[in-house]
Amino acid sequence: MRVWGGRFGEENDLRVADFTRSIEVDRELAADDIAGSIAHVRGLARAGLLTVEELATLVDGLNALAEGVAAGSIEWDPALEDVHLNLEVALTERVGPVAGKLHTGRSRNDQIAVDERLYLRDVIAGARAGLRRVQDALVARAAETIEAPLPGYTHLQRAQPIVLAHHLLAYVFMLQRDRERFGDCGARASTMPLGAAALAGTAFPIDLDALAKDLGFAGVSPNSLDSVSDRDSLLEFLSAAAITGMHLSRLAADLTLWATAEFGFVEFSDAFATGSSIMPQKKNPDVAELIRGKSGRLYGNLVAVLTTMKGLPLAYNSDMQEDKEPFFDSVDTLDAILSVMPPMLASLAFRTDRMRRAAGENFATATDLADYLVRKGMPFRQAHVVVGKIVRFCETEGKSLEGMSVVELRRFSPMFEDDAKDAVTVEASLRARAVTGGTAPDAVRRSLALARSLIARA
Repeated sequence: MRVWGGRFGEENDLRVADFTRSIEVDRELAADDIAGSIAHVRGLARAGLLTVEELATLVDGLNALAEGVAAGSIEWDPALEDVHLNLEVALTERVGPVAGKLHTGRSRNDQIAVDERLYLRDVIAGARAGLRRVQDALVARAAETIEAPLPGYTHLQRAQPIVLAHHLLAYVFMLQRDRERFGDCGARASTMPLGAAALAGTAFPIDLDALAKDLGFAGVSPNSLDSVSDRDSLLEFLSAAAITGMHLSRLAADLTLWATAEFGFVEFSDAFATGSSIMPQKKNPDVAELIRGKSGRLYGNLVAVLTTMKGLPLAYNSDMQEDKEPFFDSVDTLDAILSVMPPMLASLAFRTDRMRRAAGENFATATDLADYLVRKGMPFRQAHVVVGKIVRFCETEGKSLEGMSVVELRRFSPMFEDDAKDAVTVEASLRARAVTGGTAPDAVRRSLALARSLIARA
């Protein structure tokens, strides 16, 4: 069946039908397509284009189709091109010729646009809920580790002591921005494209404001060309998903690195690890590695749709049919990541003893010794040079900063006094960084309270 076949004198080549059909992909939108159609026929009735009896017949038929979609009992006919035509034919079989009025004042162009936005609303809500569960898991682990020192790194080299909770909370705040990005995407997508028809707007006096209210949109799209020709709402979702994937990939990368024998900071539970087919001793962090790897899919899907859209003249073009497969794949990929991450985080065994030892090694408190000299009146640049020389001396002599006597320190500067050694302990280093956002335990407690407050807002 071709709803557009009237002006054609011959049938399409069979290869064209195979090449252009999308039902295998866009049937995912069936429930949203039906919801849009129910609202549309109510709008037609308000405009006097359907009788009360016709409205009731169509709504009953569409509700029956919705039940079939929910139950998985709808049989999709690949000969019927797309989800819209499949549902229209199924409706005709149920209610008869009155189903032919369903498409009055509507095009598949604005129909698919509204379907996608309705679907997007649900998946945004799901993504934000999933992110909150990950945040809750991180907050729970952070609450346990406020007093647990950990080496902080720059360039993957030990830099300064922090506490483990501080590290975990960094990801909580990243994910909070991700949740906000998805929320912003949903707000911008809350304009209704239905009523744009093919591109110029419907010719019938349909109350689009009422239609938007019926469908839960904040308003009506102010430009019919824009309504049917852009997919920036999907692109914004794909972008937010890619950024989220990047953040979770970095967290997974940290955990994967920490699980190595060289670090030994964390052990994955057996429930979230796998073994080797040849090496009996292996315990591999496959779940974390796959979280890291799946970020590539999220990136690729964003780039695929951006590339599809970049050269399209207004308004609708069939190229836009290619937006759905990458979109649905990102929805599924992100959902899978967000489902497995919270229980994996909850099951981790942190080796805080190993972390504490490492936090005080490799001259991690050298900056604190320079800060000590600054407090005594020395310019920081000069203090940096002095402490750099002390570090080089320690490396040569096989000493640690804590192992330096005051007499030895005074060889490098007379400003060192008996309290100098107190400045280079891990605990002193942590306590000193009590500013907002710092790693001092008291500052981290404030940060933890803020994180809980932000998460609870929505």
